[in-house]
Amino acid sequence: MIVRSFKDIEGTDRVVKSKSGTWESRRIVLARERVGFSLHETTVYAGTETFMWYANHVEAVLCVEGESELTNEETGEKHWITPGTMYLLDGNERHTLRPKTDSRYICVFNPPMTGREDHDENGTYPLLTEVEDTVA
Repeated sequence: MIVRSFKDIEGTDRVVKSKSGTWESRRIVLARERVGFSLHETTVYAGTETFMWYANHVEAVLCVEGESELTNEETGEKHWITPGTMYLLDGNERHTLRPKTDSRYICVFNPPMTGREDHDENGTYPLLTEVEDTVA
């Protein structure tokens, strides 16, 4: 059994700030735990725009705080994301998130993240593999 708090991971490599400066992610469950998914709390900052395309992952996102506009770049559809709203990227959809206010999300990825990922020039997380044998 693993019990871990966000306080436990502060100041570790599990807290990732994007190179773009548009988001910060606290990655509380990672590939190194070997449970088949990763679990993150991600804050996306008001007034920013983040284009994403998870070509290598399926992501489920639950909004717990804030308000954002989500655009499905495949269809042009726009959705208003507020606390209690979930979206599932089950078709590797290209999408753009535009937070009106700082917004917090609980995110689950499959395959799991290693913790080292950041969006590349295409908005994609690379498919990295975990090389550690230890649970941290």
